[in-house]
Amino acid sequence: MTTAREIMTSGAECVGESETVLQAAKKLADLNVGSLPICGEDNRLKGMLTDRDIVVKVLAAGGDPNGTTAGDLAQGKPVTIGADDDIEEVLRTMAEHQVRRLPVIDGHDLVGIIAAADVARALPDRPVGELLDALSAN
Repeated sequence: MTTAREIMTSGAECVGESETVLQAAKKLADLNVGSLPICGEDNRLKGMLTDRDIVVKVLAAGGDPNGTTAGDLAQGKPVTIGADDDIEEVLRTMAEHQVRRLPVIDGHDLVGIIAAADVARALPDRPVGELLDALSAN
């Protein structure tokens, strides 16, 4: 059985909940990624921040990227997967919540991220196609 830990990208960097959206955007650009986990002062995951969040929820809404924090954009409880959960659970969670990236948690610690591309590399074509259909349902 393949686990989340085996297919995740480890060493995920966080954006701090008190960092500004401008700082977060620079971090996204420096790392050449489209999303980052938002971590709190207590080192717990608070949410995910995407480049789209910055554009739609801050810039297009006339907000100030230097006055808005990453924590301001964290909404609800983040969708995560356990490090030792199997790949079928990864697929179910991604499809059910229609997310393309899943933070991987071991206890309360963020240990990595699984993207849809990670799943695609690890599975045969049929389950990957079903995942992509579920993610594109909206």
